[in-house]
Amino acid sequence: MASGLVSVSTLTGPDPEISRTCVTMTHIRITRESEIPLMGSLYFGVIDRGTSLLQVRPSCGCNINCPFCSVDAGPQSKTRATSYEVELEYLVEAVREIAGFKGSGVECHIDSPGEPLMYHNLAELVAAFREIDEVTTISVQTNGTLLDTKKIAELEAAGLDRINLSLHALDPDLSRTLAGVDWYDVDRIMDAARAVAQSRIDLLIAPVYIPGINDEEIPKLIRFAKEIGAGKRFPPLGIQKFEHYRYGRSPKGVKAQSWWQFFNRSIKPWEEAAGIPLRLDPGRDFGTRRQQFVPLSMQKGDKVTVEIRAPGWIHGEMLGVANNRVVSVYNCPKQSGQVRVKIMATKHNIYTGMPI
Repeated sequence: MASGLVSVSTLTGPDPEISRTCVTMTHIRITRESEIPLMGSLYFGVIDRGTSLLQVRPSCGCNINCPFCSVDAGPQSKTRATSYEVELEYLVEAVREIAGFKGSGVECHIDSPGEPLMYHNLAELVAAFREIDEVTTISVQTNGTLLDTKKIAELEAAGLDRINLSLHALDPDLSRTLAGVDWYDVDRIMDAARAVAQSRIDLLIAPVYIPGINDEEIPKLIRFAKEIGAGKRFPPLGIQKFEHYRYGRSPKGVKAQSWWQFFNRSIKPWEEAAGIPLRLDPGRDFGTRRQQFVPLSMQKGDKVTVEIRAPGWIHGEMLGVANNRVVSVYNCPKQSGQVRVKIMATKHNIYTGMPI
């Protein structure tokens, strides 16, 4: 493992009450010197799904405990004991190279399997992306708990185009339940939403619809988005479909809809009642288009030697490096050194492997 790579830190929030709910985790700082590439992992770096949109993940910590979290993130996670943070200059260098390969019209969507605003240099990151010729849109996904007028002004000045706000309910009690923390203040989030809508940053409210849980809240969120003027250049809402995930959390008794049910039994009636389109199209609504993938450096079934560099995000996993890509090695027998691995998956340049 690279010297000085691993440290122990405590995830913190915007005030002492939030920090009280956070836990100590192994914190991995990924720098150029760490020799950990910024492609290959789902947890950090850059994800290319073969379109003009690049998912950029500068960190993966989270400060809330949503009971429907797809990756079991947050202070009360039962499976996550590691967080990652990428050095700003190293991440910008990687995005510049990949955007140059992609060509003009790139959107940098700053997201995370957690809360992106926990990355302390977020405004500086946005400003650096703004200087990349091929980047035309910069957006960020957030739960809103770290948004305030100062942060919004910083992101506006840096050149952020859009905030996707994960707001799932307006009812105070239900919103706290869906955040999984008792300090969650929906009034504070709503004030932040209004401030974003009044700025040059576009606002898209992005609730997850959880059948049987927040059915009555979705129409309220639609009205709220319309009232505050969300969606000046982009759609005002992006309603997400609840899914069950292997390593995620699911509220007891909730069954995921099929896509047909989601669009025809949920989205369509809400559209008719609100008089606005809610079924989004990436190309029409966001300008996303198909673009060439960054070439794979390994193929499924390949047998390679992986150099272990850091702990993984789930128990029994280690992160290794091969052919300038991160490889998640499950059931890894070593915490350092080399391991022979069979590559099990390579989709979207995200590599997983098993020891052989």
